[in-house]
Amino acid sequence: MLGIGLLTILGGTNTPAQAHTGTVAPESAEEVHLDTSGNLLGDMLGFRQWLYRHGVTMHIQSDDELWVNTTGGTRQHGTYNGVGTVQIDVDLNRLIGLEGGVFNVSWLNIRGRSITTDQLGDYNPISGYEAYRSNRLLELWYQQSFLDDRLDVKIGQQALDNEFLISDYASLFINSNFGWPMAPSINLYSGGPSWPLASLGVRFRYRPTDQLSLLFAAANDNPTGHSFYNEKDPSNQSVHPHGDNFNLDTGALLISEAQYSLNPQPEGLTDASIDPGLPGTYKIGGMYDTAQFADQRYDKDGKPLSSPDSSGIPKEHRGNWIFYAIMDQMIWRPSLASPTSVGVFARVTSNRSDRNVVSFVADAGFNLTAPFKNRENDVFGIGWGMGHTGSKARDADRDARSYADGYYPIRHDEHHIEVTYQAQITPWLIIQPDFQYIHRPGGGVLNEETGHRLHDETLFGLHTRVIF
Repeated sequence: MLGIGLLTILGGTNTPAQAHTGTVAPESAEEVHLDTSGNLLGDMLGFRQWLYRHGVTMHIQSDDELWVNTTGGTRQHGTYNGVGTVQIDVDLNRLIGLEGGVFNVSWLNIRGRSITTDQLGDYNPISGYEAYRSNRLLELWYQQSFLDDRLDVKIGQQALDNEFLISDYASLFINSNFGWPMAPSINLYSGGPSWPLASLGVRFRYRPTDQLSLLFAAANDNPTGHSFYNEKDPSNQSVHPHGDNFNLDTGALLISEAQYSLNPQPEGLTDASIDPGLPGTYKIGGMYDTAQFADQRYDKDGKPLSSPDSSGIPKEHRGNWIFYAIMDQMIWRPSLASPTSVGVFARVTSNRSDRNVVSFVADAGFNLTAPFKNRENDVFGIGWGMGHTGSKARDADRDARSYADGYYPIRHDEHHIEVTYQAQITPWLIIQPDFQYIHRPGGGVLNEETGHRLHDETLFGLHTRVIF
């Protein structure tokens, strides 16, 4: 899904901001200070500092994009899309003395048009910021930590792509598959609880050691509560466009993940006398959706859905599972004092083909941080990803070909390649030029205007972020 698709709303990556955990209140209000040097509006005449002394942190930013499709797809035009985000975090320890308590609410202003929906026909949007135009609530939750912050519990309206199934290195990239990948985005109802859609649920996180984290969440599986997508609005975001549908009437999505940190880095790394090694994070997890899912090939009577005498009502299957594994690993840095480093990532997901369009997804790539002298906050990256059309969906294409009057393609794999450079111009302004090439869009889906497959697509984009 979109998702988040997305650059981290507050941290420079393409997934929504991760939750805070409670911090210990200082001894006096005078010791509390918020660094606002990275904000265009600064301290806002002391307003931000006043809020912060009372435990309230306000984040405002705008992400805007220009895209042009130069080859392939259904047409070639330029487009604009953008997202404004307001997020408020409340440290209840500082506000009312409730140690370990955190409250969060976030709101989105989504504008512009989706180039993927209008022109491309890809499995996943080429930008995690593409979404239905709306002003909507995103998240609304409360988190409480216990056992000296070893355990915390979050309850409320939440997007699971903040914490699950995410590669830190992959979050540099703009293509939405590098955020919340194709498997849940395409195969779950409305893409599951991921940006810009959230659902009611509860999340547990336990850290038995400094290197190991165990996460589990149970949430409603369908943020909108409506059936599978339509052509104009694949994620049903136009349904309840204000994000005020707290749906509990459909299935449950259960997800768990284990995270292991290799070679954790000490504070004061540049002054360390012993090299702690190159850091890495390894994750393995899975999710299960309890709802009913439509068969990709057969109707309720066992006939091919494309046959002339089919009822058109798919056979249904109970439940849907997805397994995944993720690697983020730094592989080189010239010295502990140098900001320059190279990191690599890889991620795979797998699920059944009888009830899912995409049955296997993989992505991989590398990031070069601080590629030039005096540009220590810049990052260059090259990423690749693919989505494998499931065997039952391909069988359905073969059925459709046997009944078609003209040419009808059999879908295979969709591949995407992205080259991007994220440049921090000022502490509050980031500019990110981006190039993407999509091979076999939609797995080789039919272009009804030409009667042939959609041609490969070449896209150029420019992403900007202003932090207010």
